[in-house]
Amino acid sequence: MTKRVSPTDRIRADIDQLFAAADRPLAEILEDVGRLSVRLLMQTAVEAEVEAFLTRARYERRDEDGPAGYRNGYQPPATVKTTMGPVGLQRPKLRDTDERFCSRLFGDGVTRTHALEALVISGWVRGLSDRDIEAALAEVLGAEAALSRSTVSRICQSIREEFAVWSARRLDDIELDYLFLDASCFRMHPNSPAEPVLAAWGIDTEGKPVFIGLAPAGSESTDAWADFLAELVARGLRPPLLGISDGAPGLIAAMETTFRQSLRQRCLIHRCRNLVAKVPKNAEAEVKAAYWSIFDDIDDAPGNKAVAEATRRAGDFAKRYRKVYPKAVACLEDDFASLTVHLRFPREHWKRIRHSNFIERTFGESRRRVKVIGRLPGEASCLSLVWAVLDRSSRGWRGLTQTSESLRLLQDLRRQLLEPPRELRPRRAKTTKPNAVTAAA
Repeated sequence: MTKRVSPTDRIRADIDQLFAAADRPLAEILEDVGRLSVRLLMQTAVEAEVEAFLTRARYERRDEDGPAGYRNGYQPPATVKTTMGPVGLQRPKLRDTDERFCSRLFGDGVTRTHALEALVISGWVRGLSDRDIEAALAEVLGAEAALSRSTVSRICQSIREEFAVWSARRLDDIELDYLFLDASCFRMHPNSPAEPVLAAWGIDTEGKPVFIGLAPAGSESTDAWADFLAELVARGLRPPLLGISDGAPGLIAAMETTFRQSLRQRCLIHRCRNLVAKVPKNAEAEVKAAYWSIFDDIDDAPGNKAVAEATRRAGDFAKRYRKVYPKAVACLEDDFASLTVHLRFPREHWKRIRHSNFIERTFGESRRRVKVIGRLPGEASCLSLVWAVLDRSSRGWRGLTQTSESLRLLQDLRRQLLEPPRELRPRRAKTTKPNAVTAAA
């Protein structure tokens, strides 16, 4: 007899299906995922309350001394209004219990609030402290609707355990073609400015996306990034073929020191922003289009010919705008070689590996969620929120198509960069015994 799918599992499947949709804008997908995530956490809270009430999990047998009663499906969905729109929740039905079950979170009359999104976010970012969650729920819904201490502990412990296991896992089995590095700043300490959270994700040799690491830092200095990368290497991460990042000097220095053999691609989107910022408002569209024409629609084969074509186009850009926008041209020419490295890789990967903007957009989702909070209460809470958003998003990240031609090119690059042939030991010159005449001389 097969078990019925629980509401929480159905919501998770809906989230995975949303990220698998390739024909919708990412912004729309993230909005729907945010709404489903609110629904998932609220549904999980109700299910946890039922487990605490019956002292047993779903499909688990009742102990002789345990409370009477059993699950009997779900009531019609209840609609809860949130700032992200109405959210439907399935309320469990219980039979033959000694006392009536009533959710303390969604009890009688608790079906309308404009702060439920803030409640859920507070549960994430302040939720590692049981007391903080209870205080947040009491503030939003009233003391009568607060979660029980056992329910709060159960949810928070699950989050803590998942994050702890993920943070300590070995990375020996991961072999990356591409490694993306980026950071986003959050206010997490009292009387302190926003501080960065460093993140790493990549695409492995099978073309699948992998969320690699996450850590707080006091700044984006070389030391901070070097420590972050060193910790990943200590857990078994091997050098990638290509590292993709923005132009932060500390990040670039740390990457070139830690992964000396790897190539480095500078994010084209960050460079475009820098360049456009140096021209008048009425010229931004024209200069931006001219900038992207340097890298788009290159027909030459990947490698030196494609790089040479981009370099030629950059020369034309410089001739066209040097007199009117000299600072913009200087911005383009600064470290221009790092903007063309992606052209050495398979053509079908070019548009995905020439920027680090994808993870930056996911960071933006995290920042949007914490606006209702203001300052986060600490590093642990901040990391939990960012990890929850990125980990959920990473399950729907699209990978890269690997063809026989692309695999051959990547393997050639791997041999050149990471597996260079060893120099053979030179043979020793043969020595001959001196004959009698030579010895006498």
